[in-house]
Amino acid sequence: MLFQVGGQGTRPTFFEMAAAQQLPASLRAALTYSIGVLALRRPFLHKILDYEDEFFSLLMLVLETHSLRTTDASFSESLYGLRRRAVKIKATLDNRSKSSDDIQHRSLEKRQRVLSVVFLVVLPYFKSKLHSIYNKEREAMVQASLWGSVDERFDDVNYLDGGEASVASTASLDTETSVRTHLVKKFQKIVAACYPWLHASTEGLSFTYQLLYLLDATGFYSVGLHALGIHVCRATGQELMDTNSRISKIRSRERERLRGPPWLKSLQGALLRCSYALLDYAQTGLIAAVFIFKMMEWWYQSAEERMSAPTVYPPPPPPPAPKVAKEGIPLPPDRSICPLCSQKRANPSVVTVSGFVFCYACIHKYISQYKRCPITLMPATIDQIRRLFHDM
Repeated sequence: MLFQVGGQGTRPTFFEMAAAQQLPASLRAALTYSIGVLALRRPFLHKILDYEDEFFSLLMLVLETHSLRTTDASFSESLYGLRRRAVKIKATLDNRSKSSDDIQHRSLEKRQRVLSVVFLVVLPYFKSKLHSIYNKEREAMVQASLWGSVDERFDDVNYLDGGEASVASTASLDTETSVRTHLVKKFQKIVAACYPWLHASTEGLSFTYQLLYLLDATGFYSVGLHALGIHVCRATGQELMDTNSRISKIRSRERERLRGPPWLKSLQGALLRCSYALLDYAQTGLIAAVFIFKMMEWWYQSAEERMSAPTVYPPPPPPPAPKVAKEGIPLPPDRSICPLCSQKRANPSVVTVSGFVFCYACIHKYISQYKRCPITLMPATIDQIRRLFHDM
């Protein structure tokens, strides 16, 4: 057991049941994503993704069968410390002659375990396949509504002028169409028409049972549990201890059933021990592996982002101030004086090529005549004069 959610009594809370129900879907999404990432380096893993439904159903079939056989709980329920109990309702009469129901719980029967696997694995597998068929048919219908069906597009084009050729072509197409293909297409159309109603009915029933369970109006969380007559209860400490002894008894009986020469018994025993170890650590190991994989992916992705991120350098220092030319006009000692008129600057303006400030009228007249800065003698134009609205 990995998680122990708080609460009082043997009846699990709605949130415990919801978490246990959503765990397989979350695990499937995590496994699909992990295999998809690994398939980028190992292309043979794409075969697993091609048969995603079959692969995950087979995995869950092994896990659910082992969990129900050893703990009387599903794979996700055992992680939350829950157990399945068969319900036996016994009607009694109290002293006031009013009928009341006495609910008694007992261990699951073999039939209930088998049917639990059917509800947990087989039915979700068929629903997933029907959902994929429905999606393909819906895409085909949308494409046909936009572009027309394939048969209509080819029928509109007359490649041959002769009528006999068209009759021969249609006859050949009819002979190539097999009965199996016709039945498959008909089945797909039936699925496309019926699946929305089936999906809405199942989702509506699930929502109804979950709402009633939340309001404490029923002890069954889902339709499947009600059909099987099973309540999900919290496991007590004694039940958790009894589970270990029960597993050891089951495995000892399996070892006693081994037949054959000594070397075959030892080989079979080794295989059993390996399978036991694999199944014992499958619950915790599977979730831990997905968690570690996601953590490592985040770690390396963060490292790659840090390596690929552009390096932020400090801003470069400003270039050195231009030097005063020997033949140029010398700078006055007072910085507020215009070097050209030797008066206080009026409408100060800067020459962008050198950075020195003058009166606008003085510098405009000088550059218009000499095409240079009067101090550095660097080439300049009138377009390189900028007015200053704040003079130092």
